[in-house]
Amino acid sequence: MRNETFEVENEYEGERLDRYLGLIFQKSDPGLSRSFFQKLIRENAVTVNDVPQKPSYRLSEEDVIAVTIPDAVATPVLPEDIPLDILYEDEDLLVVSKPKGMVVHPSAGHESGTLVNAVLYHCRDSLSGINGEIRPGIVHRIDMDTTGSLIVCKNDESHVKIAEQIRVHSVTRKYRGIVCGVVKEDAGTVNAPVGRHPVDRKKMAVNEKNGKPAITHYRVLERFSRYTYMEFELETGRTHQIRVHMASLGHPLLGDPLYSNGKSPYRLQGQTLHAMTIGFLHPRSGEYLEVSAPLPAYFIKILADLHQ
Repeated sequence: MRNETFEVENEYEGERLDRYLGLIFQKSDPGLSRSFFQKLIRENAVTVNDVPQKPSYRLSEEDVIAVTIPDAVATPVLPEDIPLDILYEDEDLLVVSKPKGMVVHPSAGHESGTLVNAVLYHCRDSLSGINGEIRPGIVHRIDMDTTGSLIVCKNDESHVKIAEQIRVHSVTRKYRGIVCGVVKEDAGTVNAPVGRHPVDRKKMAVNEKNGKPAITHYRVLERFSRYTYMEFELETGRTHQIRVHMASLGHPLLGDPLYSNGKSPYRLQGQTLHAMTIGFLHPRSGEYLEVSAPLPAYFIKILADLHQ
């Protein structure tokens, strides 16, 4: 059980109590939904200025909200016989090509069918445990509708060494994407901090005030009449970094449901973005290892159509 206390800032004045709590906890505890807080409010586990209120209570600036969050009931993550596209594997790690629509680790609404469920089945008892029961072996992740290469660590020593490389930005991470519009520059760099969107809490944004440093290098591979095929190389790895940076240039990813108008001549499931290449120093040998995931079929089909 934990207790949290908040003083309402002026930007949230007039907001509903239940929605405010959902927004505030979205980044740190995305599994805690608005409906979860509605239940807590009705159970008097939430007070405003020491007084229980209804979920519909409208907040005033400087209201003090106290929340008591009960301990989570541990739910074991079960192995599932889900096929994996394994690009590389040895005794310390594997690199898989994650398909579109697959969530990396379990969360609210995605309790099964995740990459973790699949690797638990494949690796049995051989996975690092640093990230706990929900995320065994997971040292980094990519968005649900982004495809491509992802490292999974089989032991804690490998996990620590790969995580350190990610922390100091020494891992090579190259992506392929199709963006809306024709990009004029052949190559360039976006150096703009990325943080939570100030209004829409489901989105990230270029945020000079509260964002974390974010650097994306890009180059044009091919231009078409309405779209541009590009390569991106990450120097940092912020949430939605490529999607936010390209949208900030006026060239959102084709099919991106958050950062574009969503209109597309193709039937797409999310953004057209693929984590193609990942390179790192092997945690045991110290030698540089680079693995690439081929473009998925839907991506190849779009490129073929654009060439016509």
